[in-house]
Amino acid sequence: MKFYLCKMNLEKALNHKIFPIISDSAKELNQETYVVGGFVRDFLLERINKKDIDFVTVGSGIELAQNAHSKISDSSKLSVFKRFGTAMFKWDGIDLEFVGARKESYSEDSRKPFVEDGTLDDDQKRRDFTINALAISLNQNNYGELIDPFNGIEDLENKIIRTPLHPDVTYSDDPLRMMRAIRFAAQLNFEIEENSFQSIQKNADRIEIVSTERVMDEFQKIMMTPKPSIGLKLLDDAGLMKFILPELTALKGIEEVEGQTHKDNFYHTLEVVDNIAPNTENVWLRWAALLHDIGKAPTKRYDNKVGWTFHSHEFVGSKMAFKLFKRLKLPLNQPLKYVQKIVKLSSRPISLIDENVTDAALRRLLFEAGEDFEDLITLCKADITTKNEKKQARFKKNFVLVEEKIKEVEERDKVRNFQPPVSGEEIMEVFGLEPCKEIGIIKNGIKEAILEGEVENNHESASKYMLELGKKLYLTPKLKEK
Repeated sequence: MKFYLCKMNLEKALNHKIFPIISDSAKELNQETYVVGGFVRDFLLERINKKDIDFVTVGSGIELAQNAHSKISDSSKLSVFKRFGTAMFKWDGIDLEFVGARKESYSEDSRKPFVEDGTLDDDQKRRDFTINALAISLNQNNYGELIDPFNGIEDLENKIIRTPLHPDVTYSDDPLRMMRAIRFAAQLNFEIEENSFQSIQKNADRIEIVSTERVMDEFQKIMMTPKPSIGLKLLDDAGLMKFILPELTALKGIEEVEGQTHKDNFYHTLEVVDNIAPNTENVWLRWAALLHDIGKAPTKRYDNKVGWTFHSHEFVGSKMAFKLFKRLKLPLNQPLKYVQKIVKLSSRPISLIDENVTDAALRRLLFEAGEDFEDLITLCKADITTKNEKKQARFKKNFVLVEEKIKEVEERDKVRNFQPPVSGEEIMEVFGLEPCKEIGIIKNGIKEAILEGEVENNHESASKYMLELGKKLYLTPKLKEK
């Protein structure tokens, strides 16, 4: 794509009906007004952005928003944030945000700035990157003109992430910008300018003054990029990953004892996340890929007979996920349970590749994985990172065979997410029991018998088995009244 430097006419970018309205409001209030930031950047990159547009005005952003909002009869509610001097409303499905031009100064221990009214130049200087400091005039004397004081156009052409001011100032003032630099590099496939990246490395520890929620918001966006390893590796190279996910950086390195080595599980993990990315937009399945081996660091042992071992690393990893999610303020409800389940079962399908595997083993895996079985297999396939093409083909073929076997068992036995055909209430009624441990023993016994294939998965077979279990527990069925 060919860009043209300053004073480029961008009227094509302003073909939405909102822009003339904002321009008219700016004229009425005698306030310089510009559209800035991501909308301008994405237009130049030919990326579709129909979600949000930011406006900056030399004056009151709130008054500009109120004036524009009054001109639109079918607009949503106007939201005003006096403390921040901003206002916003939604129109035609687009979030429109208005702010007065400002300049900022920061204290060393906070990313919350001291804000003063400023000029457009002041406002562009406070932006994180040159490609986000681009502005298009909505003023009638130069409507559609590009304002680009930091050669952001040139950085777009060269695919460079660069800060408007000295990077030490930009990143130290607001350390979240370090995460944003890496996120944009990953999303846009840009490179972070060398001095800028060195500054991130120098200021990495300042990420600790940023709220966990804001860090995770950027991290999640990195996880959802087409190739997450780009951002994840940059986080590590910059020295940020150790502050965010030390459980992951603990996997780095290769040890050798008596000539025996193990693979670098950190870089293996990045490969797995990249492998799974084209096959799922489920961020939590990508998280399961990211965490599937975190239990290997605490379980790593060297055995003189078998070499390196990581016994029960899946179980340990699933337990570690709870503290990790809690620390990172990620959802502790269904997403955590889902990730824990996938991590815990991540090695199970491999053991079922043997041709002599029993139907009982297949039933158990299907029962435990439930509706997430397909996701589990997706992870297992992504976990194949061998560079030996013959091995890779063999492993993938074996997983297809496992899927076929599971499908046969599922069609025949219907055990996915099944509940024992006999309920606890029925057991209580048959044996005349109040709530007690024997009910749980019988229900679990029926479930185990069905999974082992000893009892068919239907009410009649389960009822007969219930009576057998009751007899072993010295329980006598109550006679039904005639």
